[in-house]
Amino acid sequence: MIEIVVNGNSREIAAGTSVLALLEALGLRPERVAVELNRSIVKTAAWSGTTLEAGAKVEIVHFVGGGAK
Repeated sequence: MIEIVVNGNSREIAAGTSVLALLEALGLRPERVAVELNRSIVKTAAWSGTTLEAGAKVEIVHFVGGGAK
């Protein structure tokens, strides 16, 4: 297990976890979020191949639908 920080909160995950696997473990719909890893945006196409390392800082932003009436 390794420790990372997700949206400011420490979390333990299995070594070798990808960004996509983290999103799935958190129950997040990949099409509704953007991911920043260590202050760099990670493109959606790279999520499955981007492995999280100990000490990584991940920020996940949720897209919210809606609009003016």
